[in-house]
Parts: sequence; C-alpha cells; structure tokens
Amino acid sequence: MRVLILGGDGYLGWPTAMDFAKAGHEVLVADNYLRRIIAEATDSEPLIETPTLTERAAIFEAETGYRIAVKIGDLAQPEFMFHIFQDFEPEAVVHYAEQPSAPYSMKGFSEARETFKNNLDVTFNCIWAVKEHAPQAHIIKLGTMGEYGTPNIDIEEGWIEIEHKGRKDTFLFPRAAGSLYHTTKVLDTDLLWFYVRAHGLRVTDLMQGPVYGISTDEADLNPRLCPNFHYDDIFGTVVNRFLVQAVAGIPLTVYGKGGQTRGYLNLRDTLQCVRLAAEKPAAEGQLRVFNQLTETFSVNELADRVKTVGDQMGLNVKIESILNPRKEREEHYYNPSHSGLLELGLQPHYMNEAVLGAMLERIIENRDRIVGSRIMPRVRWS
Repeated sequence: MRVLILGGDGYLGWPTAMDFAKAGHEVLVADNYLRRIIAEATDSEPLIETPTLTERAAIFEAETGYRIAVKIGDLAQPEFMFHIFQDFEPEAVVHYAEQPSAPYSMKGFSEARETFKNNLDVTFNCIWAVKEHAPQAHIIKLGTMGEYGTPNIDIEEGWIEIEHKGRKDTFLFPRAAGSLYHTTKVLDTDLLWFYVRAHGLRVTDLMQGPVYGISTDEADLNPRLCPNFHYDDIFGTVVNRFLVQAVAGIPLTVYGKGGQTRGYLNLRDTLQCVRLAAEKPAAEGQLRVFNQLTETFSVNELADRVKTVGDQMGLNVKIESILNPRKEREEHYYNPSHSGLLELGLQPHYMNEAVLGAMLERIIENRDRIVGSRIMPRVRWS
C-alpha cells in the first residue's frame, strides 16, 4: 500500500513509518516539528537525542535498503495537506499529527488555543483531503482511552447499545475527557463520525492507552533510529517518568492516592495494532473503534513494579505521594473491553520484569543527560 503517516516525527509516528516500510509498503511521512518546538520552549527535551526526520530516513535506508519519503510542513494548512494527497494518492492514512500533551493543553490560554487549533484543523483537513482527493483511502486515527474518562460502568469498544423507554439504539460510548487535549480527541471522533455518515468514508479510530517502550526491531538496528523518549511532566508518560526517576535516585512521584487505573500498551503492540488495522481496513461508511490496550493497572501498581525491578538492579528505589496537579478521580472503577484487536491477530507483549529491566538499562546508558528539574509537575489543572 501507499501509506501516508501524518505526524511521522513523533514517538509513535517514526517507529510506525519504519515498521510499514520494512513490511514492504510505500511510506511517506509528514510533520512540522511542532512537538520538538514545544519541547524546546518548555525545557522538555527527550532523554536520547534524535536526528531530524530526513536524517533518520537516510540512516534507516542505509541500514535496511528501505526508503521513507519525508515532507516537512504544516498539516494544519489545507494547501499543504491537499498537495500531499494529490501527489502521493495514499491508500491508508495514519493520523498522529496532533499536539499530544495533556499538561501542555492545560498550561494557559495560548497553549490551549494552539492545541485546539492544531488538532482540529489537522483532522478537518485530513478528512477533506480524503473526501476530495483519495475517497477510497482508509483513515487510521489515533484516539485515546482518555476520551472515555473513568465512568462507573464497563467501557465498551467505542459503541454502546442503550434501551430507553422501551426502545433501543446504538450510540458512540459517552465521552468525559479530563483535559483539553483529550477533549480535542473527542471532537476528532465526532468529526470523523459525521463525515463517515455523510460521505461514506472508511475510518478506524484507535482508542489507545499510555504507551511505553524504546525498543522495536527497526529502532534496535541503530541507536539514532530510537523513538523520542520524553520523561518530563509535559510529554513524558508516567512509565517513562518513573523509570527515569528510579535511575536518577529521585523518589517515584505518585500523584495523590495513586489509584488512577489505565490501560497500558507496549510500543511494539502499537505497531502491530496500526498495521493490522491498515491491512484489514474498515468498510466503506464504517467508523470502526478499537480500544488499544493489553493490560490495566493503577499508578501504585506501576510504581511497585518499577521499584521491584529497580531494586533488583541495585537502584534502591523510593516511592513518594505528592499533591495531584490534575483534576481526576484517584480511586475509581475501570474495566474497558479490548477484544477487537486481539480478534484481528494482535499478539501482546506484556509489562514484565525483563521489559522494564531493558528500559532501565537503556536509561542508565544515558543517565548523564537526565535533567531532574524537568520531572516534577510544572503545570496544574487549577
């Protein structure tokens, strides 16, 4: 297939590009380096330095013989988006091109406005580019489990059947996002659903939980092919933050009571899920939703796992509860369904001691680059 990856410079975008190219697909990545710009502006640089997209594509081609084409530009500008579609004529579009940080979206007015405009404009432009220039293309949109919030019922896979006053119908599962970033993802889903109904687009919306991992088959070929590994409070996930704190000798900072439960996913499984969705596409006029996770556990359980492995490696890990900078339930029910991708063929990798140990070893190799001041919360929801 001709696969267009929007946001190809990101933590997920770059490994996805390598995975599709290595599988024999023709790949084009597009990005405007917004994440890099924000990371520099907020002192949130990744632990491991990453070359530019063009440099990474050259390194990848030298290592494997597979080519990844690169376009640098602003996908929030319709002319740039439409030009790519007209020139490349994609058959699958993987949409990662959004400002991905919940804390950044809550930092202030300018950051909130930038998040809102970028995320909605890119999604809207992508929809219209498919509609006008590649109507048979399959959109694979990265959503987030954060769209659902933490309802006191089981979270179904995208859709729920409701019986009301003796009648039944099926609706998108109610959303209750906990940040502006997550709210833009809700709006993405609503936009896609409208255009699927109105114009028969084919869309897969992947409701992904927090992703962890540095290693993929392609990234392991050369250290300079490593995905972006952020450990700060703006772009770093709780997994990355805890692992870096363990290496740096900083107590693992559990926000509040630590009962916040989420569905987690290994980076290798993200690549599986996206390629499975692309190679087994949604039908015309279908919004297909998958909950993209493999296991659930609380922040406290995660901290205990990191401490166990860290202590085995002689790191003497401490855990400390701090005031929660976010507005969220710290103890709640959480039971999301996630069978769809398993039925497509997903073979999960779980967060075991070997996986955490390998990540800790990679961080130890780069411990001199850790900046402790980037780890503690710098953004509060109120």
